[in-house]
Amino acid sequence: MAKVPPYRADHVGSFLRPARLAEAREKFFDGKLAADELRSIEDECIAELVSKQEQVGLKGITDGEFRRTFFHVDFLEQLDGVNVSYGEFSAKFRKDDGTEVGFRPPTIHVDSKIAHGYPIQGADFDFLKSKVSQTPKVCIPAPSMLHFRGGRKGISETVYPDLEQFYDDLTTAYADEITDLAARGCQYLQMDDTNLAYLCDPEIRQSTIDRGDDPDELTHLYCKMVNDAIRNRPANMAITVHLCRGNFKSAWVAQGGYEPVADILLNEMNIDGFFLEYDDERSGDFAPLRFLPKDKQVVLGLMSSKVGAVESSEEIIKRINEAAEYAPLDQLSLSHQCGFSSTAHGNDITEDDQWRKLERCVDVAREVWGDD
Repeated sequence: MAKVPPYRADHVGSFLRPARLAEAREKFFDGKLAADELRSIEDECIAELVSKQEQVGLKGITDGEFRRTFFHVDFLEQLDGVNVSYGEFSAKFRKDDGTEVGFRPPTIHVDSKIAHGYPIQGADFDFLKSKVSQTPKVCIPAPSMLHFRGGRKGISETVYPDLEQFYDDLTTAYADEITDLAARGCQYLQMDDTNLAYLCDPEIRQSTIDRGDDPDELTHLYCKMVNDAIRNRPANMAITVHLCRGNFKSAWVAQGGYEPVADILLNEMNIDGFFLEYDDERSGDFAPLRFLPKDKQVVLGLMSSKVGAVESSEEIIKRINEAAEYAPLDQLSLSHQCGFSSTAHGNDITEDDQWRKLERCVDVAREVWGDD
């Protein structure tokens, strides 16, 4: 395995919630369980998860996002100035069999100045770090997640008549959070971004133009926002970004290859690695990997977290070799295209499926790259 993140066998971060944890969180939100009791159960479940990840052979270890309902909202709503509401609109996620999954996602508004009032992931990271023998990995939403969905309409023009000040305040808040995590010993940070992958979809690109935004300018902007957010990271902190086309109950939102964003993304975003979805034809071919600079890695999301069937080693290796026609094999790694549970609802697979698939991921990585 690679000695520094991203690892040859890696994963995006979220895991299916155990029934005991799901029941506890439901009781908490119903007012039937105290916050300290919930955290105690979360701690127990996370400790068990850490052990299972290390047993299966993973090197980058997460808390499974067990303390969250949504991969992005639970973090963003803790920034000063962010307000979250529910039920304002509905969305439709699509499945490969043609069916749709209805969903009313949270709506995020910026109603006052953005600031970092307190450490958001600090205590959670401290607990994770205390339980791992490998590398603790923290996953947070990319700063673009506070902009793209609502655009200008989601940000108060009274508070931020000039969006440049919004971008500055937001990336400064992120920089403060990352500085705190670094001080606690975090050496592996991942940012999750659906927006750059959505901008690969022709229909979404057109709807973005229709609302008055240029998709290419947004791609430049979102790269700059990440760069500004990580401006103070120490040399020993690896930063990756995960691009996602939607992952809710095994359904998805966007489709389209990376060609529209690849050159800008891979060359302008100053990070160590990219987790790219490549689990089916919706992600396009590997040709955009030709833009990968020599100092960055791509984690190929060749396996699917949406289905329980375990991909064959032969097929995975075949596709890795196809990708290696466009980027050096030494700059590639393997993962699933997304987490197993981007929201607490989870994908339509079992926990047994989840672990069998991760075992396969580790085994294939060892076969392809060896075990250093």
